[in-house]
Parts: sequence; structure tokens; C-alpha cells
Amino acid sequence: MDHNQSALVTKGFAAVLLGAVAIGFAPIFMRLTDVAPSATAFWRVTISLPFLYLWLRREQRGQTTAPTYRKNIWDRKTIWGLVIVGLLFATELFFWHQSVARTTVANATLLANMATVFAALYGFLFFRERFGFKFVIGLLLALSGAFVLVGRNAELNPAYFWGDMLGLVTAMTYAGYIVTAARVRRHTSTASVMVVSALVTALMLAPAALIEGGILWPSTLTGWWPLLGLALVSHVLGQSLIIYGLAHVGAALGAASLLVQPVIAACLA
Repeated sequence: MDHNQSALVTKGFAAVLLGAVAIGFAPIFMRLTDVAPSATAFWRVTISLPFLYLWLRREQRGQTTAPTYRKNIWDRKTIWGLVIVGLLFATELFFWHQSVARTTVANATLLANMATVFAALYGFLFFRERFGFKFVIGLLLALSGAFVLVGRNAELNPAYFWGDMLGLVTAMTYAGYIVTAARVRRHTSTASVMVVSALVTALMLAPAALIEGGILWPSTLTGWWPLLGLALVSHVLGQSLIIYGLAHVGAALGAASLLVQPVIAACLA
């Protein structure tokens, strides 16, 4: 690995870690909202769309200086990849918000971050990615550390069974999102991934929120602040950093780096 590539990997790794810290605030913001879980997920991406679109427009105005490896956003293969990323993210958000509503913050976050294991498994099964002994040992140590730090806040309670199961489903879909986003990000910009995937996610979550029912929007101005925090801190900042970093560190290492998220969430909780 040459110096430039090593610097990009280091930069990408730092971006994923910072993104994971930002996403660690998501369970707290979600618990502070007074709207239904699916509606919370919908507003999370919908509020973020204007900010992401402005970012994309600014990027497009500076395309003459953009890296040559980035394809046009309207390339058919890239568009389908972005749509799949959006579908997976919508599914992950739906199950995660349902999980947080039905179990503890620590349980939901820790189980969702088992995506690390599923991401490595998907990479091996579908893309023939190979992992060295050091990576496996590092992954096991990271998982053990997360369980030790967060496990004391987790609860094995029959009342949380369905919420915990939804947390595992979240991990499976989140892993699919990470693996797919990492591959799509190699061919287009972070802003492109964020805008198209957020738009697809919002379109998917709108009917889910209507079907679920409950409170669809805050009744007071104060009630919008947690949703704004979810949109700007956890989605615009957190997800953008993660998507950027995944292009340089890969899905498996990126997913392992995200194990800092349950620690942050448990500490905040």
C-alpha cells in the first residue's frame, strides 16, 4: 500500500468512526420524539433532503475539479445501485425504529450493530471477499469490547423479545445496506448516494407511517427539535461520513468500526 492509499484508508477510517459517534445520538433523539416510530424514520430522511440536495448542487457546480473516477449520477447501473441502497436503508430504518420503541436503547443498538458480522458474511458469500486472521481476531475483540461496555445496560427480559428480534432483523438489513453502499460509493460521490437513497427511503417510509398510524407529526414547535437532530446529526452528518469512509476502508472494516456506536448510545442513555 503506497503512502497516498494509506492516507485515504486512515481518512476513511476516521470518517466512519466519527459517523458512528454521530449515529450514536439517534436512539436518544428517537426516544425524545412524540411521533410514531415509522413517522420518526420518515421525518429523519425527509428533513435531511433539502440540505443534502444543496450539497449535491454545490458539488455539481464544481464538477470540473471532481475526481475522474466518479461516474455520472444518471448512469443506469449506478442509479439502480443507489435505489437498492435506498430500499435497504428504508427497511433498516423501519425495523430499527420499531425495535427502539419495543426494547431498551442499549438492546436495540447493540443488536443492530451485529451488522458487523453479517457484513463480513455477505462480503464472503456474495463478493468472495477474503479476510485475514488479524481481521477476524480484531472483529472478535471489537465485538467482545462492545458487549462488555454495553452489556451491563442490556436487559434479557421476555417483555423485550419482539423488540430484540427486530434489532437482529435491523442488523441483517443494515449489513446489506453497508455492503451495497460501499460498492456503489466507488462509482459515484457521497452526495449522490445520500440524496438518491434518502429520496427512495422517504418514498418507502411514507406509506409505512400512514399504515402504522399514531401521531404523524409533532403537535408543538419543541417536538420538531429531536427530529431535526435525527436529520442533521445522525443522517446528514453521521451517514454522510460513513458513506464517504466506506469507499476507502471497505464494507467489512467499516462495519467493524461502527461498533463504537452502541457504546456512544449506551453512555448517552
